[in-house]
Amino acid sequence: MKRMSGVGTGLALVLAMSVAGQSAMAIGNDETIQPSGGAMIVDAVVARPLLAAATLGGTAIFLVSLPFSALGGNVDTAADTLIKTPAEATFRRCLGCKVSRRADEM
Repeated sequence: MKRMSGVGTGLALVLAMSVAGQSAMAIGNDETIQPSGGAMIVDAVVARPLLAAATLGGTAIFLVSLPFSALGGNVDTAADTLIKTPAEATFRRCLGCKVSRRADEM
């Protein structure tokens, strides 16, 4: 039987911690929910890099589609959808949280 590589073992461990951590989260209103350690690890290792890539990809798509968005009059909507939303999820959301705080909530 083939042994798992170090990366595979690490990913399996992170996944197991995430599943276990999700069930251990406190139930209550948004101010009392604290993300678990597993959720924070998965967020830092998996979600944040993917969201950063989505932000860069969205920026590239926005720049390519900018002339068409300008002609259609929806530059603000395109910027919000393609750049602002993934950027806020990447850089404003607390580590392990599922919802990002908007600038007007701070």
